[in-house]
Amino acid sequence: MGDEWQYQLRIYLDDAMSAAARGAGDDPALMPLSDVLRRHQAALKCQYDAFADYVGEAERQGTEAYPLYAWTKAVIDDPAKRAKFLTTFTLYVDGEEVYAKAKAEALEADLQPLIDGKTILRLSKHDTNPANNPQPPERYRQ
Repeated sequence: MGDEWQYQLRIYLDDAMSAAARGAGDDPALMPLSDVLRRHQAALKCQYDAFADYVGEAERQGTEAYPLYAWTKAVIDDPAKRAKFLTTFTLYVDGEEVYAKAKAEALEADLQPLIDGKTILRLSKHDTNPANNPQPPERYRQ
């Protein structure tokens, strides 16, 4: 059981590293991280930016086709949640938001030595099992 799920890694950066990662990405402090990501054909996406992109697309296309619009909009409009998600980065592998367990585990193993608790604060692995993922509060369900 569990092989049917796909996985996603997220890293949590301090404020300065987050700003660098959201910027041009050429900060020397990012080089060890960039090297690992390159080896795994992986890229960072700031969680706040991903949420803002979703909200922007929904507003351009019509929110009725975006079931998580109201919840996502509420998240990015909340200052505390905005601060949290500005320092959270999803790792895409081969352009995919979720990927096979083997890819997640290989990337996780190479990232572990970079987690210093100061600039790269921590790493988490998530699966696509709905039982392990937050569901929208009742007020945001359609």
